[in-house]
Amino acid sequence: MAKTTWVIDPTHSEFGFKIRHLMITNVSGVFGKFDIIAETDNEDFSSAKISAKLDPASINTNNAQRDAHLRNEDFFEVEKYPEILFESTEVKLKDEENFLLRGNLTLRGITKPVELNVEFSGVIAKDPWGLQRAGFTVSGKINRTDFGLNFNSILDTGGLALGEEVKLQGEIQLVKQTAAVAAA
Repeated sequence: MAKTTWVIDPTHSEFGFKIRHLMITNVSGVFGKFDIIAETDNEDFSSAKISAKLDPASINTNNAQRDAHLRNEDFFEVEKYPEILFESTEVKLKDEENFLLRGNLTLRGITKPVELNVEFSGVIAKDPWGLQRAGFTVSGKINRTDFGLNFNSILDTGGLALGEEVKLQGEIQLVKQTAAVAAA
């Protein structure tokens, strides 16, 4: 069976998160730099091996002061841990459009299993540039304290400033690589 490699189209993809703030709203952020590679048998994503690498220094929450705080030792500690990694361990087909993606997430040097829901949006056989593309919507949840992201403060009302659950969300567009590109 032929192996097919798919790589991220960074200009048409995004990956971000939401976390509860002051127990009343969510704060959102995105990672400006990330890479995803999927290797499939032919073009069958139900057998894919997927790896992702995110650059935590590229975090953007639309607030420079908060972003700087997220990069320091209270959160991502980007000088010591310059990458967030994901390696798939299993892709489970739920139905024609939905997968359960299991894998190992490494954040701040701590590796834990995670599950992500993946909605397959389809494949376009030929875009205006002659390339084949596949689209996905990814979602999931992690507990940030599982990865050593423990910073918090107690509110006057007794609640916590930050929730522990982090909702992950991505819109991913992959481009099929030709044999000549894959060999380079």
